[in-house]
Amino acid sequence: MNIKNNQYLRPLSIVAGIILCIIVLFTVCCTVVDSGEVGIRFHKWSLNEQDYGGVEGTCKGWVFYNPITTNVFTYPTFTQRKQYETFSVNAKDASLFEMDPTIAYRINPDKACDIFTKYRVGVKELEEGYIRTCIYEAYRTCANQYTSDSLMSNRANFERDVRARLEKSLMAEGFLVEEFTSKITPPSSLLSMIDAKNTAIQSALKAENEVKEAEANAKIAVAKAEGNAKAMKIKADAEAYYNRTIAASLSPMIVQEDMIEKWDGKMPQIVGGNGMMLDISKVIGTGK
Repeated sequence: MNIKNNQYLRPLSIVAGIILCIIVLFTVCCTVVDSGEVGIRFHKWSLNEQDYGGVEGTCKGWVFYNPITTNVFTYPTFTQRKQYETFSVNAKDASLFEMDPTIAYRINPDKACDIFTKYRVGVKELEEGYIRTCIYEAYRTCANQYTSDSLMSNRANFERDVRARLEKSLMAEGFLVEEFTSKITPPSSLLSMIDAKNTAIQSALKAENEVKEAEANAKIAVAKAEGNAKAMKIKADAEAYYNRTIAASLSPMIVQEDMIEKWDGKMPQIVGGNGMMLDISKVIGTGK
């Protein structure tokens, strides 16, 4: 009975050992490079100087290799974003500006082997090494072409120049710049001058507006006075015209009637030729 059991256990042990070896082999000798990465298979050492730094090439998916002599390194191919601490650079007139850059970039898969062959480090090390140096050099070179005033007045041009220089240097190494922005902080002395200038401009604009307002009010007052004067003249002319019209329309009978209404009942007396007073009513009554 024991002999039969040993006969069955021995093949099972062999199969289990083979399965275990396969699992270990897969664990040690196989890796997976997903769709968001590019893998670089390389030799750990190479005696051939023309062996492209020991790099065999890029790889994807399930990758099998000899862990004793070969290894697989991966770079992400999706967009990476890095915000750097403050850079200090000098303008053309030696004024010190502070730059806070943020960059979004990705690695060109076609240049991944070149990047690994040249630097042999990961993304984080590249960001703090080569990429950081390129950003500082772009800032330093472009800032030396601007004075303090011109840099503040032409921020858009300055940032465009920095990005163009940065893209040129990074693209040559296999990095593609997706976004690049900067927060530019001028020196405190320049900020004070800018604030004073803005205050002066605002005061001048306020004074100019007050002058314009006073001129407008004066014009309104003159216009009102002229309007009142014209209105009074029109009214006086109308009254004069009315009086002339009424005077011209009065007939002698109306005048006589008005005189009769105002008569007090006493006849006027006149002096005769012999010096005697004559009563007009008697003269009228006698017909003489």
